[in-house]
Amino acid sequence: MKTQFKLAAAGVAAALLVVSRSFAEPALPVITQELVAPPLLPPQITRKSPARVVVNLTVEEVEREIAPGTKYTFWTFGGTVPGKMIRVREGDTVELNLQNLPDNKLPHNIDLHAVTGPGGGAAQTLIAPGNEASFTFKALNPGLYVYHCATAPVGMHVANGMYGMILVEPKEGMSRVDKEYYVMQGDFYTSGGYRAPGLQSFDQQKAIDEKPTYVLFNGADGALTGANALTARTNDKVRLFFGVGGPNITSSFHIIGAIFDKVYFEGGTRFQEQVQTTMVPAGGSAIVEFTPKVPGNLTLVDHSLTRAFNKGAIGLLTVSGADNPAIYGRGVKKPLPGAQASASPARAPAPAVPAVAGQQLRGKTVYDSTCAVCHQDKGQGVPGVFPPLARSDFFKERPYEMAHIVLHGRSGEIVVNGEHYNGVMPPQELNDEDVAAVINYVSVAMNEGKPVVTPTQVAEMRKAR
Repeated sequence: MKTQFKLAAAGVAAALLVVSRSFAEPALPVITQELVAPPLLPPQITRKSPARVVVNLTVEEVEREIAPGTKYTFWTFGGTVPGKMIRVREGDTVELNLQNLPDNKLPHNIDLHAVTGPGGGAAQTLIAPGNEASFTFKALNPGLYVYHCATAPVGMHVANGMYGMILVEPKEGMSRVDKEYYVMQGDFYTSGGYRAPGLQSFDQQKAIDEKPTYVLFNGADGALTGANALTARTNDKVRLFFGVGGPNITSSFHIIGAIFDKVYFEGGTRFQEQVQTTMVPAGGSAIVEFTPKVPGNLTLVDHSLTRAFNKGAIGLLTVSGADNPAIYGRGVKKPLPGAQASASPARAPAPAVPAVAGQQLRGKTVYDSTCAVCHQDKGQGVPGVFPPLARSDFFKERPYEMAHIVLHGRSGEIVVNGEHYNGVMPPQELNDEDVAAVINYVSVAMNEGKPVVTPTQVAEMRKAR
């Protein structure tokens, strides 16, 4: 009887094994994720079935510039801030391999908001330098999700740059676009002030008080300006994957000169149309789509505007193509009836200052580290945002006033070469010698002039305020 029961049980077990195998998920093709540095990201997914996606991420503690002339020790995923974007498809199985490089000094891990499970992978991946951890998860929910380090103190790890995003494309895929970019905002807390030179350390009390020194796109002051500006052509469909690493500050994300055709709010699958500014929380995201219609520079900002103009949250999308006056006219400016055109007040000629090669070199160094991020490397400025310093009628006529602006800042409208600009320039934390050097550098190198101000005169301006 027992023998018959055992045989019957064995038969049932064999049958169940056959049934279970018939319903088992077939072996998935294995794809190793190609990771690229932001603002670029992996290409759109075209496959129509799930895969096992292998993601190899390194943790790298690196010292590099947070602003020109200012260094900071970043903790990163893959050596970049933000960490390199991961792009998978709904239903994929993701195998994540995390290496904490031997030269690092601290333990790290990763918490992915796309993971369904406690800690988002943090417990499985907590490792000391010189170790590797692996775990797998199923990408169940489509959307754009933040990942970050969750090692204590979590706020410090995130504030040092340990965040990125993972995009889980829906099964049906995403619509085709001409340009895709990956941008994240983060807040940084340094011991020195904004653009203070030298190597800066992390300031824990500033972080606790939520008073960032910098609020930045892609981990550096000027990361998306000048030669690093994003690019598109008129009538391109542009898609930005935007997120906020934090650790603390919410973004009022806006592009000056563009209206978002669609905003997939909270990084999900539903969208709002015709949006001017979208709120993105720390640890959150949004997908924005828009189509530039005319050429020029579109300016990315956090519309909490002192963050843009005083803490670095500014970037550019340079659009090329033909003008379209029917959409954006050049405009006409003239005096009101009965009004006289204002003239610049007469200025006493500045005393000659000896042209010294060493001072020009010093002036260029100050310009590159302090001025170039806004006024651009050759002083050409940004149309409608930052006035030019090169070939500038304002500078040539009023060099003393330019030195005064560097010392004390300026807000409100300014007219340069007949064009109107309306912005804010904060006072610069420069000593008298550096102010004189940079003013003389701009005069000689950009305006075919001569040295126009001395450190002694700068000191007198400083006292006169």
